[in-house]
Amino acid sequence: MADPAITVEGAEKSYGGKKALDGLDLTVARGTVHGVLGPNGAGKTTLVRVLSTLLRPDAGRIEVAGHDVVREAYAVRLRIGLLGQHAALDEELGGRQNLELFGRLHHLGARGARARADELLERFGLADTGRKAVRQYSGGMRRRLDLAASLITEPEVLFLDEPTTGLDPRGRAEVWSSVRSLVGGGTTVLLTTQYLEEADQLADRISVVDAGRVVAEGTADELKAETGGDRIDVVLRNAGELGAAVALLPLTGVSVDADRRLLSAPVTDRMEALSGVVRALREAGIEAEDVALRRPTLDEVFLHLTGDDHRVKEAA
Repeated sequence: MADPAITVEGAEKSYGGKKALDGLDLTVARGTVHGVLGPNGAGKTTLVRVLSTLLRPDAGRIEVAGHDVVREAYAVRLRIGLLGQHAALDEELGGRQNLELFGRLHHLGARGARARADELLERFGLADTGRKAVRQYSGGMRRRLDLAASLITEPEVLFLDEPTTGLDPRGRAEVWSSVRSLVGGGTTVLLTTQYLEEADQLADRISVVDAGRVVAEGTADELKAETGGDRIDVVLRNAGELGAAVALLPLTGVSVDADRRLLSAPVTDRMEALSGVVRALREAGIEAEDVALRRPTLDEVFLHLTGDDHRVKEAA
């Protein structure tokens, strides 16, 4: 990859003898959203803190926007923005006042800070709420303002560490729309998340992290294909006919979920499998409530790669 926005080779970081990063490798192309998925404790937040120069790695070569995060930490900070898991806003100040404060802290000067605040409020659909105290904002509005604050300096690379945790579906959609707009303008985004729908919606590529290492990487479709390709699901009206259906259907590798009256099996020729199942059920007089072809979900990819003992958050 020519001139990547982020390069990580052999990153290591330990806390009290426990490795949070264990030889992690990662490359992120410029102008893309790169998702990082992993269970709690996998090393996602540690990775973001190392990339944003908040933590010093124990080992590895790590560059952001062409600069080494250890030897050129100040140069990295000039080129990045960070949206952490918790809002960094003053609840009593208005939206405009918060942004002006961040602008002054970044040495924009009074006039420059005001102009940048107005620009960002307009950009994130908050212009008519700029004077309202942040404590009166909805969750989605607050997160959009926090995102605006991370863009005060127009960063080349933006780190979003679980940016929609705790938001309702409307608030999550508002943040997603803002992220798409940023990438359309050329910003590179590294997104850590446990919401698998979020990665599916936003990320150009996804790295799955477990125990401090990248265990799989690719587009959402590539990861789904590696997990097993297409499947056919059959929901029967009568659970008592599951055994008979397994015996007669032209499928191999059938799994059975009796509680859901569900049969599921991998398929190669989608349409041939679908027509064969429908025909076999009709000839046997077995009634199906639903027959559907589907690809594996990111939930299934995640559980397959990181183990069934991890509980994945469902996107509401």
